Amino acid sequence: MFFVDTIEVSGLGNRSHLAGGERTAVVVDPPRDIDRLIAAAARRGVRISHVVETHVHNDYVTGGLELARVTGAAYLVPAGARVSYDRVPVHDGDRLEIDATAGLSLRALATPGHTPHHTSYVLEEHGTAVAVFTGGSLLIGTVGRPDLVEPRLTEDLGRAQHASAHRLAAELPDDTAVLPTHGFGSFCSSGRAEGGSTTIGEEKTRNEALVRDVDSFVTALLAGLDDVPAYYAHMGPANTAGPAPVDLTPPAVADAEEIAARLAAGEWVVDLRNRVAFAEGHVAGSLNFEAEGQLATYLAWLIPWGKPVTLLAESAGQLAAAQRELVRVGIDRPAAAATGGPARWARRGESLASFRRATFADLAGRPRDGVVVLDVRRDAERATGFVAGSVHLPLHTLHHRLHEVPEGQVWVHCAGGMRAAIAASLLDAAGRDVVAVDDSFDAAERAGLTVRTA
Repeated sequence: MFFVDTIEVSGLGNRSHLAGGERTAVVVDPPRDIDRLIAAAARRGVRISHVVETHVHNDYVTGGLELARVTGAAYLVPAGARVSYDRVPVHDGDRLEIDATAGLSLRALATPGHTPHHTSYVLEEHGTAVAVFTGGSLLIGTVGRPDLVEPRLTEDLGRAQHASAHRLAAELPDDTAVLPTHGFGSFCSSGRAEGGSTTIGEEKTRNEALVRDVDSFVTALLAGLDDVPAYYAHMGPANTAGPAPVDLTPPAVADAEEIAARLAAGEWVVDLRNRVAFAEGHVAGSLNFEAEGQLATYLAWLIPWGKPVTLLAESAGQLAAAQRELVRVGIDRPAAAATGGPARWARRGESLASFRRATFADLAGRPRDGVVVLDVRRDAERATGFVAGSVHLPLHTLHHRLHEVPEGQVWVHCAGGMRAAIAASLLDAAGRDVVAVDDSFDAAERAGLTVRTA
């Protein structure tokens, strides 16, 4: 018998996998915080004998090198990946024994497209394929995006994705479980994955790479590519150089005076509380990235790379969870941190800042004189409909373009409220009069606002 345990990395929309038999197991595409995988193996009572990477990741820092070092496992990386550390290079067709007693082995299958060297791994039980770890190749209903390596390679890699998907479909039985790394909200996915599990047979009926000819597939694939988070530029180099072990010990404690000094120095002070609490009262100049939102993705995307960050959290648990998320994207150590609430974080006699929250109905009922409606959604989202007369500055560009926001009271919205709250905090810190529209964009037209598509 075999098992496959899936480790969710929900903040980044990724998954890692632990698979094995009664004695030994393999880990596929581990996140940087490896303790969760070590604990999962301990619960199963198995030794991690192999750690494998499907590709050099562009969206997070891997824990593979450190996990292999700690456990003594063999570390397998596709042979075509140029890395700066010792590893076992994997070639198409290579096989490795995972658990002899259970008859488990892993077969490497070259599936270029997401990267030129991308490799999938077929888990076989007594020679029969039971699952395939597809990394960023075949996802649920879609494929991994092909534009993260080199712009000049994008079309060729898109065609390779189509060919790789067809190779998987042709060589594996229909009941083979498909276990990708990306596709659950990850920006590495070229489309939105629907559902939590799938098989080769299911993908044959619905995956765009398997139901369209190569030309129409590539045309649609390239047309649908969305913005790439800025921090991705730092992930590949970190993974090829060999990531350092993580340090998740609590950061130095900052008092109100230090928080003020760090703000005065131009550093980022990030309040992790929910957007409702932040709007009601916060340290002037601090920025709001909710701990329960896509913290790692948006903070790493917006912050100037390498700038010191101080975290303000409601509790030690919230702070620890945030640290864990941030090390996955290379923000290794907060400069300082504080817990509690804004009354403890502001200096004595210093007033807290606040701003109003509203709905699209509130906006529709307000005279538009002196009002700026700011849409911070991405280009692809705005193309599906926007409030007439609104200004468009995608969130990930806003901190560089605050000077482009027209004068007036700024009513900022996104698709649901989380990104609008981040944007509102940026505007508030810059001294603007801001209202955060904490509402679903679907409500805009129902509220009486004119929504256009062109």
